[in-house]
Amino acid sequence: MNFYKSCADILQRLSDKKGSIKNLVGSLPEKDRKRAAALVIETLKYQPLLLSVIEASGILRDEKKLLRDRNLVLVLVHDLLLSKGGIQMGDGPVKQAVLKHKTRLNAEFVKEKVKHGVSRTEDLAKSSVPNDTDESQGGNLRRWVRINTLRTTEMEVMEILSSQGFKYVEAGSQEDPRSFQKDAHVPNLLSFSPTTQFQDSALLKDGKIILQDKASCFPAFVLSPPADSRLHVIDATAAPGNKTSHLSAIMKGKGRVTAFERDKKRFQTLKYMLDRAGAGNVVPRNQDFLSVDPLDSEYRSVTHILLDPSCSGSGIVSRLDYLVNSENDTNTAETEERLKKLASFQLKMIRHAMKFPSLQRLVYSTCSVHTTENEEVVVQALQSEEALEGNFKIESRAKVIPAWPRRGLRLEQMDESVPSESLVRCLPEDGTNGFFVACFVRVDGKQPSDHKRKAGELGSDSEAPNDEASNGRNMVNSIEDGTAKPRKRKKRKKKHATGVVAT
Repeated sequence: MNFYKSCADILQRLSDKKGSIKNLVGSLPEKDRKRAAALVIETLKYQPLLLSVIEASGILRDEKKLLRDRNLVLVLVHDLLLSKGGIQMGDGPVKQAVLKHKTRLNAEFVKEKVKHGVSRTEDLAKSSVPNDTDESQGGNLRRWVRINTLRTTEMEVMEILSSQGFKYVEAGSQEDPRSFQKDAHVPNLLSFSPTTQFQDSALLKDGKIILQDKASCFPAFVLSPPADSRLHVIDATAAPGNKTSHLSAIMKGKGRVTAFERDKKRFQTLKYMLDRAGAGNVVPRNQDFLSVDPLDSEYRSVTHILLDPSCSGSGIVSRLDYLVNSENDTNTAETEERLKKLASFQLKMIRHAMKFPSLQRLVYSTCSVHTTENEEVVVQALQSEEALEGNFKIESRAKVIPAWPRRGLRLEQMDESVPSESLVRCLPEDGTNGFFVACFVRVDGKQPSDHKRKAGELGSDSEAPNDEASNGRNMVNSIEDGTAKPRKRKKRKKKHATGVVAT
């Protein structure tokens, strides 16, 4: 029953535009993913037919006490009518309620065939399959594979691929289905033909490679936290964990990455993915990032934050998109209202991240193509109290994948403080999903003044925001300019705080 409920939940989330088939199925336990993907996709292909059969049979009316979830009925009826094995679940009241109507459901199914003048069931499936060469439907997407340097090396992976019949070719060379290239922008990223499959690859199962879209690799690469044992980094919304393990790899397993994920199911996926990737310096937390106190002693030294919050997912492109796109999706007013709510939440997350006293670098990303969630959120963030007091600005293009050609969109409300060329955008014609990346940095020379606690809330100097915050900033600066030296401990007299020291 839990399996069918999970599939029904995926159908609902797809209807609510809260993710893609691939991402939602990917959040399930690995043992269920293949079966769930097949059931969800097949149910969507036959959804109009199944809904007509269910409606005509009267099952929802007659069993309204037991069958309240239409999507659950949808997947159960699919397996009853279209799966050779039938409904694969233990006997119970829900299953029996469906089986009680088996004869009527079959009769209505036959009527639909007659009505449409077909003899084969497959002729009733959705037929709007996109052409593989149609870029608007993702035909130009590549198969991207990130080499996980926590488990292996580029040389080892290249040798294994060669032994499996793959052929490395230089960028711009004539390709064939078994050839691959190194990416020109992200280190340890390989590009394959979109038809290449790795689901059964030992490299994948051993965590030596990670299937991750190129655009999804940009946030961690732009953040680029130094490989230093003193560094503390946060991944604010971490599941399923690809960006988190990428951060860990960039840091060479040194320092600490705290990965927050508030959803319990997605948190389990996060832990599994991190374990498989060998990301030993990551500390996963089943907690909402917004509930974290930036002034807590555990997080006061955080210098880098990766923030990839919930978004519309409008940039995610798949050849399965035609299954969930319908004529009813064109309600502009509804879409705009939803985007405004998402943008409000995204802005809230950025502002919270900027409250961390030692923060030096913050990367914000979405898999959206809407300016409402992208450039407009960045503009509002820079105008926020947190950004002004913390002296945050947008990082220069020279430090945000400068060779990447597609940059941010120029909006009327942008001034010189928001250079659009410093923002990164991706579209399907780039061979990736639609994506957006912005990097905020704290300008040297100004200390944050957002630690507005009452004097009585500080117990001693060890809790005061001044020392630890400035130590964190100085430490990052020394690492980046190569002047980092081991710190010597100095004895000093204890001194009781009488208030918050100005910074």
